Amino acid sequence: MGKSAVSANSPSTIAPLILKAKEHAVSKRTYLDFEQPIAELDKKVAELRNMDSDSSVDLSTEVAQLEKKSQQLTKDIYAKLTPWQITKIARHPDRPYTMDYVKSMFTDFVEMHGDRHFADDQSIVGGLARFNGTPCVVLGHQKGRDTKERALRNFGMSKPEGYRKALRLMKTAEKFKLPVFTFVDTPGAYPGIDAEERGQSEAIGRNIYEMAQLEVPIISTIIGEGGSGGALAIAVADEVLMLQYSVYSVISPEGCASILWKTAERAQDAAEALGIVAPRLKTLGLVDKVVNEPLGGAHADHKQMATTLKRALTEALRGVQDLSVSELIDRRYTRLQSYGRFDESK
Repeated sequence: MGKSAVSANSPSTIAPLILKAKEHAVSKRTYLDFEQPIAELDKKVAELRNMDSDSSVDLSTEVAQLEKKSQQLTKDIYAKLTPWQITKIARHPDRPYTMDYVKSMFTDFVEMHGDRHFADDQSIVGGLARFNGTPCVVLGHQKGRDTKERALRNFGMSKPEGYRKALRLMKTAEKFKLPVFTFVDTPGAYPGIDAEERGQSEAIGRNIYEMAQLEVPIISTIIGEGGSGGALAIAVADEVLMLQYSVYSVISPEGCASILWKTAERAQDAAEALGIVAPRLKTLGLVDKVVNEPLGGAHADHKQMATTLKRALTEALRGVQDLSVSELIDRRYTRLQSYGRFDESK
């Protein structure tokens, strides 16, 4: 009787597949310029794993040591990031987007389309869902993963119909007494001629006005870039959270540099001057809570980031869900009026 065939699910078959999957993940990961030392270590780890699978020599100890060294190097690099480097992390192509969080933290999501005026802007997504079993409305900017989707989503830059769709969703939430969760991730509102023709500034201003007096709780989270009025149009809230390596500013560093120094090449200087990072904005009272990201940023571990953020959102909602309508609006008004503190010099 001949030898039986190896089972498709046997360890000898599965192990190489797992190894190849890990190597593929390393090769597919996008490293930023300041992460190159980490990239080199991770490449060595992948090479040792490959050698370990192809030989009888046990290299697990060396692999473990290199992995530990990579983690420590990541900690060291991320402990002293500049505002410009944080801006690059906020724009990382592998960073979780709104729909990633919707799939991870919400259930029974039903997307709603269109602004009932012109079109359906796919740079903003939203609809009805449940959060911890509670009905709610969730919406946010959505960027694309590949070239085709980025064009479809307009790189997360919304046109007037996007903000009017967001407002329609928020007014629906108000009608049915549902809390609203928004996720901000945009370089700014789309500045094209067609957007201006359809009332871009009016749409943003209308959203800010309506959100200031919306009669339901609003929880907003800056998950990547929070750029200008394009961000503020869905970020007027009772509680504003900000991920550790996200940015929030009236203008992009490149835009600021182009205005002040007539060149975008000084974006790094602009990022330093603007004070766009989470700890600084928390100190100024512009955000309520900074949500820590996994080691290496949110793009390094989507699942852990979603778990941490869901915990923070649960806590934020708990703090405002029992407030009366008048308390909500008064609290929101006081919050907005507290922005822009200054000291008179004598």
